[in-house]
Amino acid sequence: MSHSTVPRTRAEADATKKTPAASGHATGPRGKRRDPGRPSLRLRFRRDRLLLLMTLPAVLLVLLFNYVPILGNVVAFQEYDPYLSDNGIVSILHSPWVGLENFQRIFADSAFWNAVRNTLVLFLLQLVLYFPIPIALALLINSVVRPRVRAISQAILYLPHFFSWVLVIAVFQQLLGGAGLLSQLLRDHGYDGLSVMTDPDTFKFLITAQSVWKDAGWGIIVFLAALASVSPDLYEAAAMDGANRWRRMWHVTLPALRPVIALLLVLRVGDALTVGFEQILLQRDAVGPGAAEVLDTFVWWNGVRNQDFGYAAAAGLVKGVISLGLVLVANKVAHLMGEQGVYKK
Repeated sequence: MSHSTVPRTRAEADATKKTPAASGHATGPRGKRRDPGRPSLRLRFRRDRLLLLMTLPAVLLVLLFNYVPILGNVVAFQEYDPYLSDNGIVSILHSPWVGLENFQRIFADSAFWNAVRNTLVLFLLQLVLYFPIPIALALLINSVVRPRVRAISQAILYLPHFFSWVLVIAVFQQLLGGAGLLSQLLRDHGYDGLSVMTDPDTFKFLITAQSVWKDAGWGIIVFLAALASVSPDLYEAAAMDGANRWRRMWHVTLPALRPVIALLLVLRVGDALTVGFEQILLQRDAVGPGAAEVLDTFVWWNGVRNQDFGYAAAAGLVKGVISLGLVLVANKVAHLMGEQGVYKK
């Protein structure tokens, strides 16, 4: 007589239902359920080992040039002297520790807070005046029907991105400088000349205008790629429903761009304290540090020019911590708006 595998009592039946094997789900080492359709970590490693080997050089480069230098932030807590040894690591090991003294100096330094204020003002100006321009240009180019006209327009807009900041500033100097085209035109009509390039009051708007002229065309690439993925059927359906051109842009185009806009906005907020080191350093002497000093030039001036490496490292570390906090806050706001942001929830 064969033995039946069916539980003979209610208790045995309940125990059978609670068994993970009976529900068809495998469990991990800590009792967590694992999707049976998903291969194990070992199988995925064997399957993707060639791809992992291909990415290994890039990962090593990122670790070497992006993460290993983070260990050098230890000099923010030292009175670092690079001349103690020819080896930088030996100099770090033999430099005296000062604890939080460098941070106390920073928070008591009015020049540091002036740099913070200038940095935040520049960021807000560029966020309001610069960030929407690539979106508008992408929508404008996307509305051009003829491919040849679209290609020529893109090439013209992309070109300034490949100019160096020295060339960009030289072009603005020839247009807005004291001996520039605008001043000569005003003098020819009986007015006094002006020099926008040396005016501290308009310097922040000048920096924003230079950034727009140089990089706005390059910034439309991501938005054009997002627009290319929008199905033409959506536009046709909206047109059949009676939506005009502006309605189609509002209800079809902009929703397609919203995830990209949210992602780039989060990244831009995280990069808020980096507003253009080379661009501002080249024009710093023309308007003075009161109007042109930002956190990057503050770190460079104190670290490279004044040889106060521990103090400059402390300022850079404060900047990095604040930037990380801004990224996390902006990403949380993107999640609340229903977008993915930099990473998923």
